[in-house]
Amino acid sequence: MVDIRILIPDKSVNELAPPASGQYRARDTQLKGFHVVVGKRKKVFAVQGDLRKNKKRVASISVRIGNTDEMSTREARATAKGYLSQISKGQHPNPKSAKAGRQASEPAQTAHDGEERVTLKGVTLREAWERYRDAHLIRKGRSEGTIKGYRDHVERLFKDWLDVPLQELADDPSKVIAKHDEISEDHGPYIANGSMRTLRAIYNHARRGYRYLPADNPAAAVDWNLEERRNTAMGLGDLPHWFRQVATLPGPVRREFHLFSLLSGSRPTALMEAQSRHLDLRRRVLHIPRPKGGADRAFDIPLSRRMISCLLRAMCFGRHFYPLEATKWLFPADSDTGHIVEQKEDRDVLAKWATICARHTERWRRPPVCRPSTRIFS
Repeated sequence: MVDIRILIPDKSVNELAPPASGQYRARDTQLKGFHVVVGKRKKVFAVQGDLRKNKKRVASISVRIGNTDEMSTREARATAKGYLSQISKGQHPNPKSAKAGRQASEPAQTAHDGEERVTLKGVTLREAWERYRDAHLIRKGRSEGTIKGYRDHVERLFKDWLDVPLQELADDPSKVIAKHDEISEDHGPYIANGSMRTLRAIYNHARRGYRYLPADNPAAAVDWNLEERRNTAMGLGDLPHWFRQVATLPGPVRREFHLFSLLSGSRPTALMEAQSRHLDLRRRVLHIPRPKGGADRAFDIPLSRRMISCLLRAMCFGRHFYPLEATKWLFPADSDTGHIVEQKEDRDVLAKWATICARHTERWRRPPVCRPSTRIFS
């Protein structure tokens, strides 16, 4: 649940409803830093504040005061004022933390009931990524391709940062700038920009639950690489040569896949995952249940005679070469998934690979006059 702000008397605390999962904070509108952590079984008074050294913040800490059923709001508020006074002087109010040998500049945050225990500087990139993946990407039904792209950025390009606290990156954005420059040089400007957009999204998502993180997103310090729209469209004059190249491809299923991509104007990934049950020859449509953007953007591709012939040939070839996979997929292949997973060919074999921008795919969500596309993008 999202944190709320209320005046915290005893009556309001008793009326705080437990969350369905996780926890949330009810922050006091009068005493800054004083709040109640509401879990499934318990409600805990706590304070949160910034430890500073030489007027520079070194940590954001959260310290438990006590359970709401063991002390009154008046007592908790008085204790909170004392704790906040100590924090403002750069002193950790929990003596047990000091006795445990934790440095004043790196005390640990106190974990409340139902909370994860985090270190002084808070959530790491690994923890924030796992939370973002599960709560935002998977729960909202993002496609496997989208999740795979995010995972590649985090677990490959940011591999050295997985156990680095996000606050460390926020306090020193020069590290992010240097990483962007490094990725740009080693992997190219486009993937460098994409990885920083991933970092930006994960940080913004993490800050919802960890308010001690600075408001300034570290990715905002990056000088973004210039991205230009690719102008590699294939016009009518290019079609004869392209058809000759497609005709020489060794795999008949791949030949029909490229042809159907051209005729339908659909994204390759959507067609790769098309199943036999999605084809309705009576209505003359191919249903795309999970295009880019998720199930909410599902649509039907109206089929011309040429498109139907193309699909029938693909199904015939599929049953001959891949009898098991063809029982499920329209474009079967000898792969782990059972269908074509890569549409790219060598440039000297096939000069253009069929992909299309979203605005063209959206066209099929309305009932248009079915006209084969005459543009194909690499």
